[in-house]
Amino acid sequence: MKKQSGFVRFITQGSLVGQILVGLLLGIALALVWPSGAQAAGLLGSLFVSALKAVAPILVFVLVSASIANHKQGQRTNMRPILVLYLLGTFSAALVAVVMSFAFPSTLALVVANNDITPPGGIVEVLKTLLMNVVDNPFRALTTGNFIGILAWAIGLGLALRHASDTTKQVIGDLSYGITFIVRVVIRFAPLGIFGLVSSTLAETGFDALRGYAQLLVVLVSAMLLVAFVINPLIVFWQIRRNPYPLVLTCLRESGITAFFTRSSAANIPVNMELCKKLKLNEDTYSVSIPLGATINMAGAAITITVLTLAAVHTLGITVDLPTALLLSVVASVCACGASGVAGGSLLLIPLACGLFGINSDIAMQVVAVGFIIGVLQDSCETALNSSTDVLFTAAACQAAEQKQEQAQTN
Repeated sequence: MKKQSGFVRFITQGSLVGQILVGLLLGIALALVWPSGAQAAGLLGSLFVSALKAVAPILVFVLVSASIANHKQGQRTNMRPILVLYLLGTFSAALVAVVMSFAFPSTLALVVANNDITPPGGIVEVLKTLLMNVVDNPFRALTTGNFIGILAWAIGLGLALRHASDTTKQVIGDLSYGITFIVRVVIRFAPLGIFGLVSSTLAETGFDALRGYAQLLVVLVSAMLLVAFVINPLIVFWQIRRNPYPLVLTCLRESGITAFFTRSSAANIPVNMELCKKLKLNEDTYSVSIPLGATINMAGAAITITVLTLAAVHTLGITVDLPTALLLSVVASVCACGASGVAGGSLLLIPLACGLFGINSDIAMQVVAVGFIIGVLQDSCETALNSSTDVLFTAAACQAAEQKQEQAQTN
């Protein structure tokens, strides 16, 4: 009985990260030993990702509404410094990608055609899509996972409910608690979901398709690692003025791992919410900053757009000067912020960046096709960086505000 009780306690209360690592190892083993069984296990991964995607929109809508409705006058939310960190992090990532691409130029075999996808025609079209998503029908926004529209309606409803009775605000708060409880239950199934995702992915595709683009992948992943372990810690240190790595490693371990395998920033919103609660951050802050970060904090997407665009430039022998490279960083940052509002994510914004160098859409779409080939690893790393940074910058801003408040009280 003691062994059984200990096992049950490990399953229900044990370290989620440890359980995920066990699921990861078991998934790899199953894919190697029994490929057909691994493909069947993919159902567990699909169910887990679908459950996260299903609960994320309503969670964001309810939490943001409840947070704003119950916000007390004079209470700080630290949203302005978080927005600054989001934009600074995304632009810095684009600059890192430019430097890496020039230091280690990659070329592509531009022979793959993909005419079934229509990319946006320009930055104006991207911004138009974002604005149209803001005024989307609230029910359609919830059903399609349009988090820009969900945020807009949640903020509007929350502001309106600030004038509601205390009883109404209590009902909204209780609803928020109920949704949060459901999310915690879903997250406890993450080890099974990771097990299914890993085993089915390895059994179906493996990494054979990645070998032909090894250098491109190395540049992409290296740029993302450089941002995760050097640039982001420097930005966090600028905020909190102490060793940033304990916080950085915590966010990568508890947010980045699940994001890597789910490959969806939207699906990882509940995970990030739970991590913010564990870090004891201000709920009024993270209930808004986390879904907002999943929309505009896109360092990984900026790296993908920049590296693949410059790979096409190097392949075609186009000369790039410094002002053009800096312009590419700005364009990649803006495009990355709008990636969530365009069907297909960051890859479909590559033709827009290619347009800076006069590369026609036919060649640019071949670059997009290459992106889909390496997407098994590229998209996973991109999402892990994007999602973990949402929590990292939110925590950094909150901790910096706490330090300033403590210093003010001391003085």
